[in-house]
Amino acid sequence: MTVLAPLHFADPREAAALAAFLGRLVHYDRAAAVRLQAGGGALAVFGRPPSFEVLAIRTARLVDAVDLDVTVSAGELLEGIEESAGKAVVPESVTGPPWAGVLPPRAGWQPVAGLPDAAQMRGAVAAAVAEFRSRDEALPEERRTRAERDRLGRDIWSRTLGTTGLPLRAVHAAQSLGFLPPGQEDAPVALFASGPWLRLRTPYGSIALRTAPMSLISVTPG
Repeated sequence: MTVLAPLHFADPREAAALAAFLGRLVHYDRAAAVRLQAGGGALAVFGRPPSFEVLAIRTARLVDAVDLDVTVSAGELLEGIEESAGKAVVPESVTGPPWAGVLPPRAGWQPVAGLPDAAQMRGAVAAAVAEFRSRDEALPEERRTRAERDRLGRDIWSRTLGTTGLPLRAVHAAQSLGFLPPGQEDAPVALFASGPWLRLRTPYGSIALRTAPMSLISVTPG
């Protein structure tokens, strides 16, 4: 077993923010895995919350220029974070899920126009949630099945924001993971594209997703 040196964050608040992110991932999936990539004094943590079909990315600044690329248990990494000390113990690596080998590109991102502000995006999510509940309640008893509710969800959350091509499920994921927190309606948000990828960036994290099927793509080890 390879024992990795602890990660030391440039600010203890970044350790707390990462712990909050991991806690939300584990809430959706107790067996969640995350891929860690570190280099040049920065850490990127990639996770894939179930149902949203997106990648969630949380970054943090490190004291040391550590080189790291490993997939680990999100729960074990969460347990290894010492918020007051601003450090984290990296657990033993695990076999990565398929998504961990298909990450967004690091470069080539271009701005996409037409993205609503944070307040408008939160409003769009609230309206979608209300619509889902209303349509779900209107279903006759014989159609109250998981398959029917999944169909409703796909119909609502696959809608895109204006002309951006960004599906509502990406915004829903951002809000659910704490990237669009309440009371921060003026927070700067931006949308970028690189090849088949879209990336919604906020001050608290990013949501990335492919807009094309995952075929004929290169896979890197996780």
